[in-house]
Amino acid sequence: MTARYVYLARHGDAVEGAGLTDAGREQAELLAGRLAGVPLASVTHSPLQRAVETAAVLGHPGVPSEVVGDYVPYAPDPLPPTLQGWTAEELAEGPRLAAEALARFARPADTETHELIVTHAFLVAWFVRDALGAPPERWLGLHAANCALTVIRYTHERPPALVLFNDMVHLPPELRWTGFPPHLRPA
Repeated sequence: MTARYVYLARHGDAVEGAGLTDAGREQAELLAGRLAGVPLASVTHSPLQRAVETAAVLGHPGVPSEVVGDYVPYAPDPLPPTLQGWTAEELAEGPRLAAEALARFARPADTETHELIVTHAFLVAWFVRDALGAPPERWLGLHAANCALTVIRYTHERPPALVLFNDMVHLPPELRWTGFPPHLRPA
């Protein structure tokens, strides 16, 4: 059975509008160690600096693509408070980009392949929601930590399989849960 394994990693901890923090670089280095034995066929990353830097630390400069960028894949009506900072244009463009990302990556391949996407929390949640066949609004309840690993397997024979979600085993406790809202971090 041939499979496409899509590895989704949120970028390392970063300063908004700037690059990785020291903790974010360390997270990316640890993720690189975790992925060292994976025969990655391709690396695609968001064009935003924090994702570009994370991909570079991973040793895979990869290919930037706006389809794995930072956007709202689906905005329910009424808009929840967490999404109210996005413009109407951004909210209108997100579903198109999300559909393009799924069409490109969320499908079986003819040969076994392992592909890494360095992206943002919203897109990780969107891929997981899609793999589970959940309604579009369910992405809002899923969160991804910085440099956590999510893996989805796509085959011709079966529905998508969520292999890992938000796995942080490669990160020491002090580097886990960054990127999560404070009220969702374990005590």
